Amino acid sequence: MVETSLRDGNQSLWAALGVDSARTLTVAPLMAAAGFRAIDFTTSTHMGVAVRYKQEDPWQRIRLMAQACPDVPLQFLSTGFRFISWETATPDFMALAYKTLVTNGMRRFALADPMNDVAGNLAGARMAKAGGADQVIAALVFTVSPIHDDAHFAQCARELAASADVDALYIKDPGGLLSAERARTLIPAVQAVIAGKPLELHSHCTIGQADTCYLAATELGVDALQCASGAAGDGTSNPPIERVIANLKALGHTVDVDEEAVARIARYFDDLAQAEDLPRGMPQAFDAAYYRHQLPGGMVGTMRRHLSEQRLSQVEGQVIEEIGRVREELGWPIVMTPFAQMVLTQAVMNVTGAERYGVIPDEVVRYALGKFGRPNVPIAPHVMDRIMASPRAKELAAETGMADLATLRQRLGAQLSDEEFLLRATMPAEQVAAMREAADLHYDPTKSGAMNLLRDLLERSDVETIAIAREGFRLELS
Repeated sequence: MVETSLRDGNQSLWAALGVDSARTLTVAPLMAAAGFRAIDFTTSTHMGVAVRYKQEDPWQRIRLMAQACPDVPLQFLSTGFRFISWETATPDFMALAYKTLVTNGMRRFALADPMNDVAGNLAGARMAKAGGADQVIAALVFTVSPIHDDAHFAQCARELAASADVDALYIKDPGGLLSAERARTLIPAVQAVIAGKPLELHSHCTIGQADTCYLAATELGVDALQCASGAAGDGTSNPPIERVIANLKALGHTVDVDEEAVARIARYFDDLAQAEDLPRGMPQAFDAAYYRHQLPGGMVGTMRRHLSEQRLSQVEGQVIEEIGRVREELGWPIVMTPFAQMVLTQAVMNVTGAERYGVIPDEVVRYALGKFGRPNVPIAPHVMDRIMASPRAKELAAETGMADLATLRQRLGAQLSDEEFLLRATMPAEQVAAMREAADLHYDPTKSGAMNLLRDLLERSDVETIAIAREGFRLELS
């Protein structure tokens, strides 16, 4: 099992804002003891959120979690050649980012290119390994379209598995689109070409298919399932680990984790959601219409809010239909960040504007210019012509992107540590300054009396409940 609450559960249900450093380190001893294959811990997006909204040092968070969980690899999710900002980074910048992440305690890197760009993933794998990564797991980002058949994914898998820099692969299903029926053809097709390298599965409960898909995948011999815990699971998040374990055991499987620690982790996230008034993930009903737009759950809410604010709620159905048309015309991009935002924005503008593609967002122009990689199939000619004739196309084509590493160093200050340099190169200076001015979180898991007390309590069989209380707040772990 790979535990995903701190990264994907937090992001899917709580906009990456629900778990700060203190809450992370509170649950760390339990996660260290549960026997997980890995902990899906952070992304550059989460690191940016830590600075922007929590005024916390994300590097410190990584270091302290790595110290608290020395025997469990922490996983960093990388989505293409970017770090924190969506601006395409240079190879030397990404190499520094991977090296610095390893230096601070990240050991396992999941590479999920939004285009399933094999060359990009292999370049990232080489950089991560050169930077000292223990494990690189390359993603096959799943979607449903006329071109994303089993042969497409098998060819990607074959090329990825041939690299010595790729230790394992995983099917990443951000929309929860993979059914048990499709899994029974897709997984064998991938397994047949990866030369025995491990294969994991990561899906979401968005339309209620992930649980049965996980059971089918287990029967087919996948090596690990990625799950969240308690209130951080279900909904648009990953399958709840306790439910997955119970179903697997009912079907005669064994699961090599400490179930008591797993149960305590689930209760921790339940109590956290209740105490902080965070939404709890709930089981979702199957929704066949979801296949038409494939928007992540959070973006459906964003779309409805936007249309309501504009007093255009009545066109929601038209926007849903338009998303499918736009996606086809743009070459079937996978509906995950940043392409989900692009497709949705263009669809809304097409429906609410005077004419289709009368207004074209800059990010769609950048996509057409190849700044996010090569589309799976060419953009429809009439749409490409319209995009290239837009007033912004020439200006955006002239963009040079991120400066090279030496220029950035000179501009920002050669004296900066690698950690601070990477933040200042990708975030507004005032946000980084505010983070540095905020009180540091002083925490040493090897010396902290509170953490040692918690470890001692967890080892005792005569303690049924641990209560933490202050005025107006009470948290019980039982």
